[in-house]
Amino acid sequence: NSDHDIHTYTASLVFDVPMEQVTKEQRYQSKAVNFGIIYGQGPFALAKEIGVEVYQAKQFISNYLARYPQIQAYMQSAQNFARQNGYSETAFGRRRFIPEINHSSARMKSHGERVAVNSAIQGTAADIIKIAMINLDKEIQKLGLESKLLLQIHDELIFEVPEAELDEMKKLVPAMMSKAGKLSVKLKVDMAVGDDWSQCD
Repeated sequence: NSDHDIHTYTASLVFDVPMEQVTKEQRYQSKAVNFGIIYGQGPFALAKEIGVEVYQAKQFISNYLARYPQIQAYMQSAQNFARQNGYSETAFGRRRFIPEINHSSARMKSHGERVAVNSAIQGTAADIIKIAMINLDKEIQKLGLESKLLLQIHDELIFEVPEAELDEMKKLVPAMMSKAGKLSVKLKVDMAVGDDWSQCD
């Protein structure tokens, strides 16, 4: 809600430098830490991902969890919920059953714990983008537009838009996407226009 770049902000905390002094490499490492820790990545996998020694990856994880104690509490809460109920749940109430979380095998149980956290977060993100797609499709049809939704890639939507509808779609798409879910933070939408996909990157 403060409109900060979360990966730059994390790098600032983890490396103990002002945000304006965060390097591209530090931001990349913090981005990997942001996603890796939440999705259950350990120090060995993180070290390989960001090209550092295992002891450095352990330190990144340790610094990260010290700076964000609520994240560890959330992860524990998500795992406990799945243990008690046998499933995880997205913010929209969609369930993913995780029988392996109570498995006798430590390896299977550990996998279940990662899935419990991952599916609640990524599942919520998937729900949001699907709601946006459904709402946009309805609105495009209602308005009688010729614009077409071509692709969905993670949290991105790619449209084919006639020149005559460009101004209308530039208003419609961000407005509809930003209202696809009510969270404690605003959903921010970035948009680009180009003759092909490479120009929109």
